[in-house]
Amino acid sequence: MRVRPAELVRVTVAEAADRYVELVRARTVTGALSASTAEVYARDVATLVVLAGAGAVLDDLTGEDVDAVLLAFARKPDGRSAAGGGGRGQSPSSQARFRRSISALFKHAELVGWVQVNPMTRSTVTAKERGGLRPQRRALTREQAQGLIGAARDLQEAPVAEGKRRDQRTELRDALIVLLLSTVGPRVSELVRANVEDFFTNDGVRYWRIFGKGGRTRDVPLPDDVALVLQVYLARGRPGVEDKALLLSWRGRRLARGDVQAVIDRVQRRVDPDQRRSVTPHGLRHTTATHLLADAVDMDAVRRVLGHSDLSTLGRYRDELPGELEVAMRAHPLLRGKRGQ
Repeated sequence: MRVRPAELVRVTVAEAADRYVELVRARTVTGALSASTAEVYARDVATLVVLAGAGAVLDDLTGEDVDAVLLAFARKPDGRSAAGGGGRGQSPSSQARFRRSISALFKHAELVGWVQVNPMTRSTVTAKERGGLRPQRRALTREQAQGLIGAARDLQEAPVAEGKRRDQRTELRDALIVLLLSTVGPRVSELVRANVEDFFTNDGVRYWRIFGKGGRTRDVPLPDDVALVLQVYLARGRPGVEDKALLLSWRGRRLARGDVQAVIDRVQRRVDPDQRRSVTPHGLRHTTATHLLADAVDMDAVRRVLGHSDLSTLGRYRDELPGELEVAMRAHPLLRGKRGQ
C-alpha cells in the first residue's frame, strides 16, 4: 500500500501537468494505456492548464475553481462540429471525459503530495446525460442558514463536557468558523490562512484583512455579532500558544482545510432537523452571496466582500431562492409610497 507524503509539495498547475503527462505516456510502454488514450489525457490536461492558469499553485485550487474550469470547458466551442455549428459547446460525453481526465490528475496529485485536499471532492458541477454540465444548488435557504447560525451562537454557552479540560474546548472556535463562513463568505483557504494580526479595529469597526488569490487583499468589516464572538474567542477560547494562526486545534496547531468541514458537520448536528441541510464551506460562500444579493445589497459591495475582480463572476454565486420573486414584487420600490401620492 502506498502512503501519501507527509509534506506538501507546492507545484504550479503547469508543472503538475507536465509531470503527470510524462507518467501517463510512460504507462503506454508497459501496455497499461493505449497511445491514443494517453494523448486524450494529455490534451485534456493541457486544457486544464489553460483554463486554470499555468502559474497557479495546484494546491490553491478549490472546488469553486474546479467548477469554473468544468463550466468553461462546457462552453468551449467544439471544433469537431460541422461548418456553421462551431459555436456550440462541448457534448455531454466530451464533458464527462474531460472531468474523468482531470479527476485522474488530482487523484495522482493527492497521492504524491501536490495537494492536501483533492478539489474534485469539493466540486458541485456534475455531468448529466442530457444538457451537459450544470451547477447544482448550493446555497442554504434563509431558514437553513439561520438554523446553522443559531446553533453556532448557542455554542458560546455550551457547558463543558464531563472529563474535558477547559483548554480542550473548541466550541468558541467552531462558532467563529461557522459565523465567518456564513456571513463573510471567505474561501476556505483564506479562512485557515488567517492570523490573529489580520483582524483590526478602525473607528470602532472590526475588520478582517483577507489575503486572497493572486496576492490581492481586501478589508471586510465584520457584523457586530461576529466581531463579538471573535473578541470572546481571542480572550478565552484560543489555546494559550505563541502560534500566530487564528484557528488552532486544542493542541495548538493551525487547522487544515479538511478540518473545517468536520467543524460545520459538528455544528449542523445541533440544528433542528427541519432546518438542517448538509453544506460545504464553499456552499456557505454561496449562501453569503445569494442572501446579500437577494436583499438588494449593492453588487459591487458583494463583489468586494467575496474578493472578486469582476462583477460578472457573481453570476456563479447567485442561486435562486424559493419565493424570492414573489417577495420582490410585493416589495416593489415603485410602490412603496403612500397611496394617493
